[in-house]
Amino acid sequence: MFDVYRNDKRDLLVLSTGSPVPVLYSAHKWRKSRKRVLKVSHEIKSAVQAQGYYVRRLRVTKDRMIEVE
Repeated sequence: MFDVYRNDKRDLLVLSTGSPVPVLYSAHKWRKSRKRVLKVSHEIKSAVQAQGYYVRRLRVTKDRMIEVE
């Protein structure tokens, strides 16, 4: 099973159950998802096995970019 965390920037952090938040990301304020996650994609599962965690950042879309003139 996996623990899923989100922060105020809507970044996603996935850890195996019971693992602590990595030191690199401990400065951010993470909120744990209340739902239990049993299955994740192969990409996330392999990243958690290799690194111990998976992080995904919110992508910036064209309509969210601010143009400066």
